[in-house]
Amino acid sequence: MIIDFSALSPRAAYGWMTGTILPRPIAWVSTISPEGRPNLAPFSFFQGVTANPPTLMFVPVNTRDGSKKDTVRNLERVPEFVVNLVPSALAEAMNATAALLPYGESEFARFGIAAAPSQRVKPPRVALAPVAFECTVHQIVLIGEGPLAANVVFGRIHRAHVRDDVLTASGEPDPVKLDLIGRLGGESYTRTTDIFDLKRPDRH
Repeated sequence: MIIDFSALSPRAAYGWMTGTILPRPIAWVSTISPEGRPNLAPFSFFQGVTANPPTLMFVPVNTRDGSKKDTVRNLERVPEFVVNLVPSALAEAMNATAALLPYGESEFARFGIAAAPSQRVKPPRVALAPVAFECTVHQIVLIGEGPLAANVVFGRIHRAHVRDDVLTASGEPDPVKLDLIGRLGGESYTRTTDIFDLKRPDRH
């Protein structure tokens, strides 16, 4: 089968991309409005970019009517955010925050998600997240226009909150203890508990 992406609608292209680019880590992003109202939403177009300087990216695509999501609206006015990583224990809570609420209504309050204060940035973090990265916006790059167009957010990492119970005895992150989930196509997810090792050929 050959897929000609130039002939696909944005919705069909999105379906093929999310159904084949697998698994995708989830950025559970908290932002805040100028009035101090927190927002919390998940994004599965997410990845680390570079360690020099420490930078990550996530991508809120426009809604089906072509408007910007609340996360982007907040970042354009308060350019700070927290990326909370999602373990299997918080999967249901994360999924709930994908609901489209009126702008300004807090997902933390609506869905009973415990928040904790950040140190470097204004938005709160998810208290039970195993890892939370406090970030400031480095740049927002617009790609396309209209429904499903991208707002690629690059963020500089300033702080990381890491729960002690997800570390090994030597103080390193343990993927099994983290038990993070990843997004597959449709409504499917996977976990990081199925692990195998391969030695890199350039390391001895």
